[in-house]
Amino acid sequence: MNELVRLLHEGDYSCVIRKEGIRMFTQRGVADLYDLLECEPDVLHGAQIADKVIGKAAAALMALGGVSEIYTDVISEPALVLLRQTDRKVDYAKLVPRIQNRTQTGWCPLETLCYEEENLETLYTIIRRFVEQMRNK
Repeated sequence: MNELVRLLHEGDYSCVIRKEGIRMFTQRGVADLYDLLECEPDVLHGAQIADKVIGKAAAALMALGGVSEIYTDVISEPALVLLRQTDRKVDYAKLVPRIQNRTQTGWCPLETLCYEEENLETLYTIIRRFVEQMRNK
């Protein structure tokens, strides 16, 4: 995991995944995790992930994808609860009540949408709608 964390920071990636090799990602938010779950779910199953920020939506995608081990610089309390409930190994540098939006003026919109939902499939539906809406703008 140390190698993934080093790559995450040195390469300024948003996410680094190890599963039969190492892949680096740069999209904002949950886009990379969503795309992997949609198009290459085998990449996530049993993988190790180092990610800069994990909110509840990212945690749901990791749980649905079957990620086995996770490191993050920042994780929200709802994300940590979800990951621990699904028996994921999680290490983090900073725990925050909620993920802030990019301008630091309020909650991340996706964190807000996912905040009270507990069902992974329902969370996935919320995330899918959000991602599709953002891509159609």
